[in-house]
Amino acid sequence: MLHSTSLVSLRFTSNLFLELGPGRLALVLADIAGKGISGALLMANLQANLRSQYAVALDDLPRLLKSVNQLFYENSGDSSYATLFFADYDDSSRRLRYVNCGHLPPLLLRADGQLERLTATTTVLGLFEKWECAGAEVQLAAGDLLILYTDGVTEAENAEGEQFSESRLIETMLAQRHLPVPSLLETIVVTVQKFSDGEQADDITLVLARCRS
Repeated sequence: MLHSTSLVSLRFTSNLFLELGPGRLALVLADIAGKGISGALLMANLQANLRSQYAVALDDLPRLLKSVNQLFYENSGDSSYATLFFADYDDSSRRLRYVNCGHLPPLLLRADGQLERLTATTTVLGLFEKWECAGAEVQLAAGDLLILYTDGVTEAENAEGEQFSESRLIETMLAQRHLPVPSLLETIVVTVQKFSDGEQADDITLVLARCRS
């Protein structure tokens, strides 16, 4: 079983949980390059494309994202794009299939303390009409912890202009990984906010999931 929780603040970043069938769940995190009304419209467009097409993921995840990219490309401006991470988790096999479209690599902290990064498998959505997509997969085990996040977390700055960084995020995960998922999420958010003295220049979006026995 996958126990997940998420936090989203501000707009133009979105996370979705999509039921793909019995024992199958999609975890989706997207980040739009855009502000104001145009950014909101782009995100709404991307969400609509995903929801209308996601049944394809049952058979072919790269084909789903190619279809979403085509629709996004046709309905957005020349400089509009989105990063996106889309994962399909199968509870019976504990297999996580995913496509990372230029998004910050989610962190997979294994139960034994080993760290893996789910790096990009293709480029961003919406910039290119001819767009190739590849997927990857990992096998999860009980106790493994997955964290999806946006640059609002790692690029949060303190008064000296120093960024929170991926290394501090990993450090917090390692130190507090024994916590229940909701408490761990809250701890990460509080740690980021303390580091930046409560100032928030960009969205903070986190999705945490732990594989349970």
